[in-house]
Amino acid sequence: MDIKGLSAIQKYQAARPATEPANPAEAAKTIINDFATTLAVGEQTAKDAMIGDADPHALVTALAQTELAVETAVTVRNKVVEAYQEILRMPV
Repeated sequence: MDIKGLSAIQKYQAARPATEPANPAEAAKTIINDFATTLAVGEQTAKDAMIGDADPHALVTALAQTELAVETAVTVRNKVVEAYQEILRMPV
């Protein structure tokens, strides 16, 4: 009997739950809240920059983070639509 193999399997099973989200709905909720927060911070920084209260470097950083968040959301949306279309093309 291979004891090393069993030990590796047991260690993998013990480590696996630590890397997976406990509840996918909670993970999605957290991601959506982070996205909304990033957009709100970018908008507030832009408003502050217009009235002269924000550092130009902070504005550029906030806009770059907002751009990255929006591009990520669009990419995820495109992948979901693509997967849905692929499911529709499957023969029944």
